[in-house]
Amino acid sequence: MDKRYDFLIVGAGLFGATFACEAAKKGKRCLVMEKRSHVGGNVYTKKVEGIDVHVYGPHVFHTDDERIWNYVNSFTRFIPFVNSPLAKVGDKYYHLPFNMNTFKEFWGVETPEEARAKIESEKADIPFPKNLEEQAISTVGKDFFQTFIKGYTEKQWGRKCSELPASILKRIPLRFTYDNNYYDDPYQGIPENGYTELIEKMLEGADVSLNTDYRTFVAQNGQVAEKTIFTAPIDYYFSEKKGKLQYRTVRFETEILDEKTFQPAAVVNYPSLDEPFTRVIEHKRFNYKNVDKTVISREYSEEWDETSEPYYPINDERNLKLYEEYARLAKDETNVYFCGRLGSYKYADMDDTVKDALRLSSDLLFV
Repeated sequence: MDKRYDFLIVGAGLFGATFACEAAKKGKRCLVMEKRSHVGGNVYTKKVEGIDVHVYGPHVFHTDDERIWNYVNSFTRFIPFVNSPLAKVGDKYYHLPFNMNTFKEFWGVETPEEARAKIESEKADIPFPKNLEEQAISTVGKDFFQTFIKGYTEKQWGRKCSELPASILKRIPLRFTYDNNYYDDPYQGIPENGYTELIEKMLEGADVSLNTDYRTFVAQNGQVAEKTIFTAPIDYYFSEKKGKLQYRTVRFETEILDEKTFQPAAVVNYPSLDEPFTRVIEHKRFNYKNVDKTVISREYSEEWDETSEPYYPINDERNLKLYEEYARLAKDETNVYFCGRLGSYKYADMDDTVKDALRLSSDLLFV
């Protein structure tokens, strides 16, 4: 096959769609290749009982960059949404992120001075924490750690807190205000008609091939484009010849319930080890629709294998060293750009993903 495209974009998620959109504006021909049966990557939403279901987990777009906010709003209307999750321990709900509401509910304190004094009296004196458990106890104390951090973290990573590096929990965000807004960013919202519509509009100027495996496609067709934007796993591009990078994955159990609502917030964390799931998502609460049913998803964090989706890079010493080996190989590739969460083996918020895609498009399209 001749090189009839300017860009082959591997992955129809937010990065790939943003780059394809900018390339199309400049008259460039793009083929967007996606291994799944839909566009959108992990921000994909679908309608269930009239409700936008976040199939791969909840996504709230938030940013402090007005330019990025205006950019995504140019494709679809975003409605305001303030993410105010809760944690359920036994029969009691606690506010998140950790703020004065949490401290009052847990310790009965009412002022920032009382909260700071309580934390000082609870936390352990560990000058050089060797692991996540010591890091947490030296920051908020054993009781707070046991109630809110230990179980959730061990379920999330599949390892004991005493076996996880302290660097994972560099700091615990403690807010001494009565503010339940999870994010500090001034711009926060959800696409009115779901993220899939946003991605589809971004991709309108490109050819899209779903259910398409990159290595199989290239083996059958050769190189069809002058340049490749690769947002799939970087080790996959190199046929895992140095070894496989590791991830945590997430499994969802989704139910349709004959109830108006199920829980008091869109996201409720379950930090206790008594519950096997990490949190429950009620999709209706992200963009409330006045329908008689609701849809919930229980979220389970699990070890990743090739039958599941890679979610969270495991940034331990072994994986970071392995990624550096692949990054060195990537530098020798001509006209191939490794991008996004999987291409760079780094978790990124949605606004940073859009920003990075716009930056790369500016570099490549204005030369």
